[in-house]
Amino acid sequence: MAEAVNTDSVPSRIASIRENLTLLGEYLDLNELGREVERLENEMQQPGFWDDQEKAAAVSAEHARAQRKLEDFLSLRSEAEDLDDMAEMAESDEEMAAELSGQLESIEGRLEALEEARLFSGEYDTGDALVGVHAGAGGTDSQDWAEILLRMYLRWAERRGFKVEMKEASEGDEAGLKSATFLLKGENAYGLVAAERGVHRLVRISPFDSSARRHTSFAQVDVAPVVDETVDVDIDESDLRIDTYRASGAGGQHVNKTDSAVRITHEPTGVVVQCQNERSQTQNKAVAMGMLRSKLIELEERKRTEAVNVERGEVKDVAWGSQIRSYVMHPYTMVKDHRTEYEVGDTQRVLDGDIDGFIREYLNRTVG
Repeated sequence: MAEAVNTDSVPSRIASIRENLTLLGEYLDLNELGREVERLENEMQQPGFWDDQEKAAAVSAEHARAQRKLEDFLSLRSEAEDLDDMAEMAESDEEMAAELSGQLESIEGRLEALEEARLFSGEYDTGDALVGVHAGAGGTDSQDWAEILLRMYLRWAERRGFKVEMKEASEGDEAGLKSATFLLKGENAYGLVAAERGVHRLVRISPFDSSARRHTSFAQVDVAPVVDETVDVDIDESDLRIDTYRASGAGGQHVNKTDSAVRITHEPTGVVVQCQNERSQTQNKAVAMGMLRSKLIELEERKRTEAVNVERGEVKDVAWGSQIRSYVMHPYTMVKDHRTEYEVGDTQRVLDGDIDGFIREYLNRTVG
């Protein structure tokens, strides 16, 4: 049964919805957004539009995003116009009160999702992302923690409707993973998951300690934007060290008979990428080179950001020990983000992929 709405909060919730819709409408610029949809529709109707499949797919996706954004906003605005009448009827009708409760929650949730658009102003925010998870010091516990973190992100991606392509996963010595890299594909993927970049700390009773003592483990999350070939990245072949090795799936899966996996080290920066999930060494190398381009761009973006922060007097410590978030499972349960102070008491819920609150709080703090 739907929970009856607290009628005392209804007027303020409706007022907040209306205010946020007004601000969002100004940000989206509905007239301009409508013209953009029309322009893209005209382009898609031109003869020979599909001759260039790659360009056509990009234009089509851009049209779908713009049209969905416009339709979602107009739908929300229309539904919000009915809230006053519903609230009046809800005062004397329990069924209508329950319906109003559900409608308010629905509108607030969808409005919050649509408001994400204003959080992304970076050049690559709306595109795909390359995400790496790396075990820190701490042996088996940290390698197990890296695998738990990977599972968290995969579950979050599934919740958000993102597509995931695993590029490499290096097994731990006894359990877990030394590292894993995956491609996150979907609208605003980089803008969202970039909020997860940094060191993540786990405190728990170690399942690998026969004395059942509490252990602290660390894992590093790296995030880079996926860039296409048109983005200029200067890579000197002589700066690269390319190693090949035998690829194997985690958990005793398929093991290749040849050294098809590729690891590329960019010696001037120390950036390392590897790929093992393609069918051949040539394909793995091509994918790894794309990953390297993305990571070098991310490195330059980070340097520019740090330079701006220095000018503003906002020097930030990015050392290994400066974890962005702690996940505590003993002696109590809590996940706390040290950048925003946002916290959740149910650690397992977070590890099952419920991290949108942390991401949105961080983006709201850094936007503008």
